[in-house]
Amino acid sequence: MTREEKTVVISELKEQFSNSPFFYFTDSSTLSVGEVNKLRRKCFEKGIEMKVVKNSLIKKALEGSSADKGYEALFPALKGHTAIMFTDVANVPAKLIDEFRGDKELPSIKAAYIDTAVYLGDSSIKELKALKSKDELVGDIIMLLQSPAKNVISALKSGSSTIAGLLKTLEERAA
Repeated sequence: MTREEKTVVISELKEQFSNSPFFYFTDSSTLSVGEVNKLRRKCFEKGIEMKVVKNSLIKKALEGSSADKGYEALFPALKGHTAIMFTDVANVPAKLIDEFRGDKELPSIKAAYIDTAVYLGDSSIKELKALKSKDELVGDIIMLLQSPAKNVISALKSGSSTIAGLLKTLEERAA
């Protein structure tokens, strides 16, 4: 790879890191070519962009990005073979990796960057799978906001029938 090609790769990575709030560093080094192709196909189906890039180029791209993002915490994970998974939904790569590997060891998560939070190691897969997407969070908030309103409306409806029943009973007694 020439110096110009490396510069292009670094600038593309830098742009992707700055535009992607969620990305994972994974290790799929012992997978066969067929398994890697199957993993790439599943990534494509789930809207995940998977790239295999040299660690030195990844590190240079991260170093050239904004310092306030805290990318330096990811540097210890840049050893051995590294594949990057860029995604728009934070928990999808973790679910995909867990589903894909089944009872095997690889692919594994080396690190994940989720909105300035850094998760290191494959042991964080349960936490990453449990993260909720933006749509799930919005749905939860709407449900929580609707719940008190439904209770008030329910109470008013039941109260009106109770009041009407009391008035009817009092009217019958008076007559």
